[in-house]
Amino acid sequence: MIGRRIPLDERTFVGGQVFPDEMADLAAEGVTLVVNNRVEGEEPGQPASDQLRTAAEAAGIAYRHIPVAGGFSKEQVEALAEALGGAEGKVMLFCRSGTRSAHLWALAEASRGGDGESLIAKAGAAGYDLSSLRPYL
Repeated sequence: MIGRRIPLDERTFVGGQVFPDEMADLAAEGVTLVVNNRVEGEEPGQPASDQLRTAAEAAGIAYRHIPVAGGFSKEQVEALAEALGGAEGKVMLFCRSGTRSAHLWALAEASRGGDGESLIAKAGAAGYDLSSLRPYL
């Protein structure tokens, strides 16, 4: 059973914590990249990034850890833009609730030439208000 996944576009999903035992199911759904936006030890019971990487790789999924806390850096945006640009299938981004991941996705997509208003609209349709990012998109 895979936790809640919210589509942002035809290939990108966001959601809350992904667990190691969900990686095979994600792979079966066509996910080729999982991006962890949580800081290590953010809350009790959270799997370590190394555990997630091992499970993802065992399922044939690429794994990136781009932890986000207290805002978004240029390096984080560039790292996600690079990861998205290299992904050939579906992508699952996660944090505690999906909000940080949705924000970072929009910033990364804008840096790759995505239209800011379109990104805000897509995220809004998924339940994420990214209007505060408008000046940065």
